[in-house]
Amino acid sequence: MKVTITKAYSGFTLIEVMITVVIVGILASIAYPSYTKFVAKGARADALAGLMNVANRQEQYYLDHKTFTKNMKKLGFSVDGNGNFVVENGFYKIDATVANANRYTIEAKAIGVQATRDTECASIEITSDGVKTPSDCW
Repeated sequence: MKVTITKAYSGFTLIEVMITVVIVGILASIAYPSYTKFVAKGARADALAGLMNVANRQEQYYLDHKTFTKNMKKLGFSVDGNGNFVVENGFYKIDATVANANRYTIEAKAIGVQATRDTECASIEITSDGVKTPSDCW
């Protein structure tokens, strides 16, 4: 009687591992752009809230002083070295431009990684007339 001993191998072959790596790579290449777009849109929401906050404080300042101001400190905001208000998440800085006593433009500019991540909405504005540009970013 002849006895044969067989070994049971367990594990993955190199081909199976490579196929798995390719599939994961394809899924990552599809998912990553969607993820960065989602993160950029979330950071943009903080800028929009900041713009509306500045606009509301401009209107209150106008009621009290009969003029608008470009000085963010007068509106009650803490400012950076350039006199700009930086939103809470740190991805946008907000600056007010006063054309005359009755008109203003408030602009949020993307800074840091947000400037490259969200190029379509790197600059978002609202005016004293309520015009919001670019409209796709609101």
